[in-house]
Amino acid sequence: MKNITVLGTGVLGSQIAFQTAFHGFDVVAYDIDQAALDRAAERFQGLAARYVADGVAGAADGGADTAISRIRLTHDLAVAAADANLIIEAVPENLELKQGIYRTLAEVAPAKTIFATNSSTLLPSDIVDATGRPDRFLALHFANEIWSHNTAEVMGTPATDPAVYAEVVEFAAQIGMVPIEIKKEKAGYLLNSLLVPFLQAGAELLVDGIADPPAIDATWRIGTGAPKGPFEIYDIVGLTTAYNISRMGDEKQQKFADLLKEQYIDKGKLGVATGEGFYSYPRES
Repeated sequence: MKNITVLGTGVLGSQIAFQTAFHGFDVVAYDIDQAALDRAAERFQGLAARYVADGVAGAADGGADTAISRIRLTHDLAVAAADANLIIEAVPENLELKQGIYRTLAEVAPAKTIFATNSSTLLPSDIVDATGRPDRFLALHFANEIWSHNTAEVMGTPATDPAVYAEVVEFAAQIGMVPIEIKKEKAGYLLNSLLVPFLQAGAELLVDGIADPPAIDATWRIGTGAPKGPFEIYDIVGLTTAYNISRMGDEKQQKFADLLKEQYIDKGKLGVATGEGFYSYPRES
């Protein structure tokens, strides 16, 4: 592993790219157009400041700025894939979108390239037929704020080459993650198998009119000692991601998706990244 490409520079994709560069890898960050890349450049500056503020070892001694210098931006997918040893896909949770990306990658990426999806809800088997290289494809799922919540769930399909799986586990450790080896496919992996039902329970309390987000969050924090309630977590994850996941759920989850779109997303309130979601926040620099 030497050259790493990250597809998608949203909240989590930008973190993956920055964390990888911070640990010494050359990174190409891809997104669909120049406007998206301009936003990515701002996110990388914000992440550099965050690493320093959070006391990440080496960040204040030039490591954060050096990480930015290792990241190259492009909106040309063929350029992004040209010399990649590993491509980590972090595009929105939309199966058709992901399948389309992989069909193109199958044509433009070198035979050596390993493909890894960061999907938080889709199984790699849902995508594998579009990759053109089932033996070199698997899932590599990160938690948000990966410099501190540093798990990396590794999950293959029955077709994944064990040597490829082992190589990705090693890579995850090299970028400061704790590799979590999942023995067989499970929707939601480990983290989201625990987290998503919790978030859905909060959403259902809201759409049923039982309580508002501050009351639900406060109850969870006070009653359990947890640092954040479900709606605070939704804001961190991003309401677009929450919407994409919820609209694939049951009737109540689809009702929550409609609420997100009408009351938040359509008004530009996407969570922490935009300064407002269920709550208001200082805007990212």
